[in-house]
Amino acid sequence: MNRQYHVYIMGSASGVLYIGSTSNLRRRVWQHRVDWFEGFSRRYRVDRLLFFEEHQTARAMVQRERRLKGWVRRRKVELIETGNAGWRDLAEGWFKGGGDRGPSGLGGFG
Repeated sequence: MNRQYHVYIMGSASGVLYIGSTSNLRRRVWQHRVDWFEGFSRRYRVDRLLFFEEHQTARAMVQRERRLKGWVRRRKVELIETGNAGWRDLAEGWFKGGGDRGPSGLGGFG
């Protein structure tokens, strides 16, 4: 089985952006949705997947994540809007229960 590596941008309803990387995008999005992480992610409710890209190696993933984190906000917004002009949640419907939250969604990332 080939491992997949993703860099992603999550957003909040108020427009706060969060850039991260993972080898399991579906699980990571679910973790953001249920406030699994303390700190920035939970504080600003970054729970909408706005952008993601796949990389072949962990090294490439980490390099890209670092590069994106160094960008000014305007450039990050341009990247999102290139493929997602409406800022829709790209993970909508990925989890059980439709709403992606609550007890029905807890095991839904598998």
